[in-house]
Amino acid sequence: MAVSKHSAEINLSLFSPHIFWDVDIAKINVDINKKWLVKRVLEYGLINDWQIIYKYYGIEEIAQISINLKDLEDKSVSFISLLANIPKEKFLCYTIKQSIPKHWNF
Repeated sequence: MAVSKHSAEINLSLFSPHIFWDVDIAKINVDINKKWLVKRVLEYGLINDWQIIYKYYGIEEIAQISINLKDLEDKSVSFISLLANIPKEKFLCYTIKQSIPKHWNF
């Protein structure tokens, strides 16, 4: 079993229930599934959800996770880019989107 490097544990029941619409909350490990959890909170979470992951992971770890995500909504990239003071061009999802031209702009 992996030991958390974080001083406190996350109580998953404190998160907004809609974040876990498709999973069994009892099977989520906040250290093993942190990439998934950070993405979910950035895209679907409320401010309370953000505060929980911010206290647990910290802005540096959240930013590092976000930089390496291949798919992240534009508003989430803008949000974490602003908070972490990292240019959007450093995010993998931003780079991939820019290299795939759209046929239609809806």
